[in-house]
Amino acid sequence: MKLSQILKGIEVKNDFEDREVLDVTQDSRLVKEGSLFVCVKGAAFDGHDVAEEMMKNGAVGVIVERDLGIDGQIIVENSRETYSPICANFFGNPAQKLKLIGLTGTNGKTTTTFLIKQILENSGKKVGLIGTVQNMICDEIYPAKYTTPDPYELQKLFAMMVDAGCEYCVMEVSSQALAQGRVSGLRFTLGAFTNLTQDHLDYHKTWENYFNAKRRLFENCDIAVTNADDEYGLKIVEGLDFDKLVTYAVNTNDADLIAKNVKFKSNGVEYELVGDTIGRCTCPIPGRFSVYNSLCACTCALALGIDFYTVLEAISKSQGVKGRIEVVPTGKDFTIIIDYAHSPDGLENIITSLKEIAKGRVVTLFGCGGDRDRTKRPKMGKIAAELSDFCIVTSDNPRSENPSAIIDDILEGMKGINTPYVVVEQRKDAIEYAIKNAKKDDIILLAGKGHETYQILPTGTIHFDEREVVAEVLSALD
Repeated sequence: MKLSQILKGIEVKNDFEDREVLDVTQDSRLVKEGSLFVCVKGAAFDGHDVAEEMMKNGAVGVIVERDLGIDGQIIVENSRETYSPICANFFGNPAQKLKLIGLTGTNGKTTTTFLIKQILENSGKKVGLIGTVQNMICDEIYPAKYTTPDPYELQKLFAMMVDAGCEYCVMEVSSQALAQGRVSGLRFTLGAFTNLTQDHLDYHKTWENYFNAKRRLFENCDIAVTNADDEYGLKIVEGLDFDKLVTYAVNTNDADLIAKNVKFKSNGVEYELVGDTIGRCTCPIPGRFSVYNSLCACTCALALGIDFYTVLEAISKSQGVKGRIEVVPTGKDFTIIIDYAHSPDGLENIITSLKEIAKGRVVTLFGCGGDRDRTKRPKMGKIAAELSDFCIVTSDNPRSENPSAIIDDILEGMKGINTPYVVVEQRKDAIEYAIKNAKKDDIILLAGKGHETYQILPTGTIHFDEREVVAEVLSALD
């Protein structure tokens, strides 16, 4: 593909030779003969520093933000923002052939995207999915490294979806992806907002930055769906123009779609879905947050024109998502649940939901990630202690930090609360402790890891699948 084709629609500040391009990348390690290298400045590395070296390594050009005085430079205003449309052009702009549905918010994105995919497929559509747990093209599953992939991988997935005949792509859109321009140039048929609570402030630094990153999705969508119960639900769409704005709620009647007469059961939730039409919505995923997740999914589908009763039927047949209130088979008289809850709000939601269905104790096993927002740690400790019947404080992904120092931060929030707890630093040992000390009708919540099958330690990343750990411990007890 010619360089001029790859740069179509992009403002370039200098003349350049129209060479043949074989690949594009922002990773200096992947540059080969015929590559176009995009110089992006990150927190630890600036691609501009190796631009000349990349030309010597065979690059046909380097995208830069300033004049470096080297042959092959192509100067643009913002190379990070330019990378996404460059990748789109390289793959033939596949997203223009798809109806993109983007979900953003702190919690609920993963489950809600799966529910939307299932509703659309139930109505006869071919659908792709991009998210935290996995990427999917119809029924084919592809591994996911990030919630929202980098622009090259993202556009490659879009192209594969188009080749497979997909009409829709449902995707989680993270605040980091929005801030880093990974979805720049994309137009979403529908953007949806779940909620906004404390998370990722280690990256965004301020609440305002976090909020504004999320808002960028709604600056680039035709239909907006938002949670009217959330403090930021209406603020995030304020002052923006849409073809259609649809709100959903549980606690207020001032919304387009409302969940009324909610009933919580051990095998799911039920409520009256009230809008222009009224119908009984049954979602076979337990937990209070399942009301919001299913309600958001229903609202999105209805906003896209899917038949009301087709939506209700699809929700009634929906399945859970790995690592989201996932019940692990034990064959014992207690229950083990794995959930990805790793923020104060997420932990509060899952424990509260389990308390509503528990016959015995709710035992919460949790830790906090290292090299991340430290202010979350005492807050999560306080929430776990206040809501649980027993707590086991352990490690999550300590990364480069000392695990015991992270635990000390958590314990600060548990001071003055009478809930009994133990500290078991090694997560595998903590799970073993929880199982060996389980009582009849206990619900043991393994919080924080969810779908992850690894643990990031100061010494490196190791394989760690909590399902396997549980099976191993149970096998040793038999």
